[in-house]
Formats: sequence, structure tokens, C-alpha cells
Amino acid sequence: MIKKNTLESKAPIVAMWVAIFLAMIKFIVWILSWSVALLSSAMDSLLDSGVSVFNYFAIKFAWEDPDEEHNYWHWKIEGIAATIEWTIISLSGLYIIYEAIHKIFNPKTIEYIDWTLIVMFISIFATWLLVYFLSYVYKKTNNLVIKWDSLHYKMDLYTNIAVISTLWIIYFIPSLTWIDWIVWLSIWVYIIHEAWWLIKEWIDLLLDRALEEHEEVKKIIDSYLWKNKFESYHCLKTRAGWSKDKFVEFHFVMSPSTTILKAHEIWDEIEEKIKKINPKYNWHIVWHIDPYDDSNINWCK
Repeated sequence: MIKKNTLESKAPIVAMWVAIFLAMIKFIVWILSWSVALLSSAMDSLLDSGVSVFNYFAIKFAWEDPDEEHNYWHWKIEGIAATIEWTIISLSGLYIIYEAIHKIFNPKTIEYIDWTLIVMFISIFATWLLVYFLSYVYKKTNNLVIKWDSLHYKMDLYTNIAVISTLWIIYFIPSLTWIDWIVWLSIWVYIIHEAWWLIKEWIDLLLDRALEEHEEVKKIIDSYLWKNKFESYHCLKTRAGWSKDKFVEFHFVMSPSTTILKAHEIWDEIEEKIKKINPKYNWHIVWHIDPYDDSNINWCK
């Protein structure tokens, strides 16, 4: 199980409290200013706190030791958490779109812009510090959840910069209140777009998408085939695991007269070369020796 004091477990908790603080001050000023852009930012901060809670429990559960029913750890629970997060963000986006359209037909003068600008400056500074912290944690741990949390808060940072730019324009040209919801809609389209790529990456992990290094692995094995180290190979499969784990498996066909020792020597050479493709990852390479080519078996295709 993950230790309670590790960077992975601390990062989501820090992010949660920062998000709650920002949501509170944004909601207070939104009640005074009626800025849809500020409302969207406040809702986003509130959702961020929930996302961070999901991340904390996902990381904690993912590091649970394997058991009789889950022999390969529990890391894919993070993909489930990410799907829930994406759903919540999408539904909140629909709600804010409703609020933006409502304001088009029921416009209100944005007041207390000076206070709103102060809140957004605080939000930008706090979010920048949080992004810096999460980026630091990711570099130290290579934890994918922390990486995506960092990317998520980067989007918040860009959003806050866009919001404050809008409010600054309205501060000097009050008649341009309509620019508030136009800019917000543009921002939310961007966020939904980024969220799509986030969930796509999770889905690829859940569906065991082949590694980017798949062709490099194949070239290494092919080089030994060309050297007549073995007769053929088949069933080459690759996939990514949690954090720093990458998995490779394949069968290679050797003459029945080849000794186990000789086969193992060849395998050791192949394994070392595959691991050098990207040494920072933990490579789990499984091989199987066949005395004949059985690649016609369905599960091998």
C-alpha cells in the first residue's frame, strides 16, 4: 500500500485545499459582480477540489498489494476515477453554458470589478504555485495521475488569465459586458477539447494500447532473427502499465535441439537491448520458447 507521507499522496491533498480556498473567494465575489466568467471559474475550482479527492483515493487504492482476485495490482482504478471526473466536468460545462445563454437574454451590469480583478490575480498566483508543485512531484515520481492533475490546473491557469483579461476590458469599457460570455464560451470549448484528450489517454491505457516503442522492440527482435539466433517469432504484444511500467511479451521458435541455456543467453541479450530503449521505465518482458510455429492459434493473433 502507498505510504501516507509520500509525494503522491500529499499532492492531491494540497491541490484540494488550494481549490477549495479559490472556489470560496470566487463565489463570494461572483455574488457581487454577476460575472459569468467568474462563475465558471468558481465552479471549475469547486470541481477541482472533487477531482483532487478522486485522485487521492485512486492513487491510494492503486498501490494496494496484489491479492488472490487481483494479481496485477489495482492501478486501473485510476482510469475509472478519470472517467468519473471527465463526466462531472462535462455536466458542469452544460450548466455553465445554460447560465451564459441566460445572461445573453437577461443581461446584468457587472459590478465590483475591482474586487473581481483582485480575486483573479490571487487565483492566478495560487494556481501557478500549485502547477509548479505538481510538476515537481511528477518529475520526482513519474506518477501519471499527478501529471494529468498538473495539466488540468494548467488549463485553470490559462482560464483565469483569460477571465481577468475580459474583466480588465470591461473595467475600462463598461459597455462591452457581452464580451464576458463570448470569451467564456471560447474558454470552455478549449477545456472540453483538452478533457477529451485526457480521457482518450486513459481509455488507451485501459484498453492496453500498444506502446509507442512497439516498432523499436520489433526491430530489436528482428535483428536477432536476421542473425539466425532463432527460427521465427510471433505473438509480439506490448502495453503500458501504471507509472513507470511497460510490458512486452512474445514467443520465439527455436530448434528442438537448442539447449535451455543457449536460449536463455539469447533472451538475456534481447532483454537488455529492449530495456535500453527507455531506461527510466520498469520493463516487464515475458518470453516463451516454442519448438514449432503455433502462431495460427486464435489468442495469438
